[in-house]
Amino acid sequence: MEIFDTLPPLLATFWYVAIPISVIFIIQTIMTFTGADGSDGIDPDFDGDFDGADHPFQLFSLRNLIHFLLGFSWTGISFFTLIENEKLLIALSVAVGCLFVFIFFMIIQQVQKLEENNSFKIENTLNKTAEVYLKIPAQRTGKGKILISINGAFHELDAMSEADAIPTGSTVKVVKIENESLLFVIPF
Repeated sequence: MEIFDTLPPLLATFWYVAIPISVIFIIQTIMTFTGADGSDGIDPDFDGDFDGADHPFQLFSLRNLIHFLLGFSWTGISFFTLIENEKLLIALSVAVGCLFVFIFFMIIQQVQKLEENNSFKIENTLNKTAEVYLKIPAQRTGKGKILISINGAFHELDAMSEADAIPTGSTVKVVKIENESLLFVIPF
């Protein structure tokens, strides 16, 4: 602590901010890579709807404060000997802190583009082609099975035909959904 007493007040302030923020950032990074930070519950919600689900990036959050202070403090330390004007140094530090938050925002935005919803919805089968897995009897006299690919995953679903029987191995097109689980198909 005696080292900080000999430093100029502005440089000491930068160090007082940099050390704890860097430790918090390292802990936060480790927690992110180990999956322990699933929901920290300390992000404030200023949009008024109190759910925060529609806006995954919030400007006023603990994570953004850490990024800002990390850029602010280390810029001040790095350029202290190069920039003698304290106001210019503080302005540069604030600008770099804001740049850190902006870069984090851009990274989050790019990661969200990778997000994909692969949940199965029966409605997605409409007008898609499939292969008959088990013979489909004629004119609603019984159920057969089809294999259909939705979002890259194959599903085995019950199917009926309102016309002729459809043999195993045939390609069919889904034309109607009934009772949210039964598909009606026609030969393709």
